[in-house]
Amino acid sequence: MITSDDLSRRRFLYASGSFVLGSTLLQKGLLAQTGNNTYPRLKKAVQWNNLPKNLSELDRCKLAKDVGFDGIEIPPFTDANEANKVLESAQKNQLEIHSIIYGGWDKPLSHPSPSVVEEGKQRISNALELAKRVGASTVLLVPAVVNEQVRYQEAWERSQQHIRELIPMAEKNQVIIAVENVWNKFLLSPLEFRQYIDEINSPFVRAYFDMANVVIFGYPQDWIRTLGNRIVKLHIKDFKRNGYQWCNLPYEGDIDFAEVRLALNEVGYTGWVTEEFPAGDENYLKELSRRIDLFIQGAKKA
Repeated sequence: MITSDDLSRRRFLYASGSFVLGSTLLQKGLLAQTGNNTYPRLKKAVQWNNLPKNLSELDRCKLAKDVGFDGIEIPPFTDANEANKVLESAQKNQLEIHSIIYGGWDKPLSHPSPSVVEEGKQRISNALELAKRVGASTVLLVPAVVNEQVRYQEAWERSQQHIRELIPMAEKNQVIIAVENVWNKFLLSPLEFRQYIDEINSPFVRAYFDMANVVIFGYPQDWIRTLGNRIVKLHIKDFKRNGYQWCNLPYEGDIDFAEVRLALNEVGYTGWVTEEFPAGDENYLKELSRRIDLFIQGAKKA
C-alpha cells in the first residue's frame, strides 16, 4: 500500500512517459527467461482502482480477466450496492475478490485520541464484514503511524492492543487482518515485523508483505526468509534507491526478482501477488500482467 503522496508521484511518472510499460527490456536483451519452471504458480491480482474507471463494473472485471489476472483487490466500499455490483461482476468473469485494501493511515490504531481509534476500529470491523460478504480472505491494515506526537513504543503497544481487540471480529468472519509494511516509520526491520506478528500470536493476524517498500533500507528476499510463513499476501512493484523512484517490472529497479522468487519458494509461499502500479488501459495492463508472469516464473536478469 502507498500514500496519496506516493500515488501523485507515480501518476506523474506515468503521465510524463517515464513510467511506461513496454517491451524494451526484452528487445534490448536485458532480461533472460531462464527461470525455474518448476516453481508453483502464484495467483495474480489487480487493484480495483487501477482498472479503467470509464468502464462499467462488468467490463472492468472482464478486462482484468482478459489480460490474465485471477482476481482483484478492492477498497472498503461503504456503499452496499456498489460492493454487490463488483461482486456480481467478478463472479460472472470467474475472478476472485481476494482482499480488501483497507489501509488505516487517517485513523491509525496508534493515535493518542480514543475517539480516533474507535472510529478506526469500527472501519476495520466494517471491512472485515465486507470481506466475508465478498469472499475475501484478508483485510490489509496499516497498523500504526509513528510521528512527532506518537513514539515508536507507543505505536507498538497501542496498535497491538487494538488489533487484539479486533481478533474476535476477524475470527467471527474468518478473515485475516493482514498487517502491511509501509512508509510509516514503523516495523523498519524484518526482525521487528516478525516479533510484532508473533507477540500478537493469532492465526488471524499475519503479514501483507510489500517487496518494494523495504528497498530503501533492506532487501526483500531477506525479509521474506525472516517472516517465513507469516506472510499471507504480497504486493509487487519495484524501486530504485538512486534517484528514489518507482520503476517498471522487472529489473529496472534494485529488486533481485529471481532471488525474491527463490525466497518465496523456500518459505512455501503459494498465494496471491497483487500489482501496485498506476492505472492504465488494456495494452498497459496486459503488459503488466505479462511482466508479473516473468517474476512468477523466476526470470533472471541477463
